[in-house]
Amino acid sequence: METEFREKQQKSYTIMRMTYDLTMAILLLGMAVVMLLAEKLNIQPLIGIDPFFRYFFGSICLLYGGFRLYRGVKRTY
Repeated sequence: METEFREKQQKSYTIMRMTYDLTMAILLLGMAVVMLLAEKLNIQPLIGIDPFFRYFFGSICLLYGGFRLYRGVKRTY
C-alpha cells in the first residue's frame, strides 16, 4: 500500500517536472529567437537595445533553453 502511494507520487512529480521543464524550454527558446532575430523581425523596441547585450542575452537563453529541453526529454529526476 505504501509503495503504491510512493510510486504514484513519484510518477506525478516526474510528469509535473517534465511539463515545467518543457514549458520553460519553449519560453526560453522563443525569447532567444526574438532577441537574436529582432532586426529581421523588425521589432522596434528591441532594435534600440545595444546589439552586444541582445546577442549575449539571446545566446544565454538559447543555451539554457536547450538544457531545459534536454532535461525535460531525459526525465531523470
